[in-house]
Amino acid sequence: MNKLQSLSAAALLAVLPFAANAESDFNTNTSGSITASAKLDFQVVIPRVLFLQVGTGTNLADNTAVDMLTFTVPAANLGAGGAGIAATGGTSGASGVGATVKGNVGDIKLNATTVGAMNNGTAAETLSFTQIATTTSNTSLPAPALADGAGTAITLTATNKVVNQTATWTYNYANTAFAAAGSYGGAGVNNGRVTYTASNP
Repeated sequence: MNKLQSLSAAALLAVLPFAANAESDFNTNTSGSITASAKLDFQVVIPRVLFLQVGTGTNLADNTAVDMLTFTVPAANLGAGGAGIAATGGTSGASGVGATVKGNVGDIKLNATTVGAMNNGTAAETLSFTQIATTTSNTSLPAPALADGAGTAITLTATNKVVNQTATWTYNYANTAFAAAGSYGGAGVNNGRVTYTASNP
């Protein structure tokens, strides 16, 4: 063996203890049963995720669309209350939107906030968000009550750190307020926007 071959053999022996070797089992005999076995380990790495969808959206994907529900009060029924007024513009029925919360980080706090009561372009003429009630098709995913400003968070309890709930939230305008004429709220104007937030406490 020349000097170069000796060095190569020595280098190979040096790294062998650190090599990743697959398990193997070799058996031989001349009669009777014979068994060979080998083991293989598996690992799956799951990322931490938190997903909230209200209205238009795709499962576990970002979406920038903001839907708008519109309640149109008949003049003859202004402030009459009763069964209230349904909306148009929903994504799950005329007055409803799909809601989804998915997380694998434990219990999730869900809240709805606004910057204050809606107005019609005149700051003194307002309409409270408390006039809009929300019902859910799934009691495991209730909707936070709407408020003029900071809302009150609700807790979604996780099972084995997982929350995976979908519901239809349906909105109804109570129509108990006799308000000044005008369009209150709107697409990002006149305090018409509600921001829903999901967070891990």
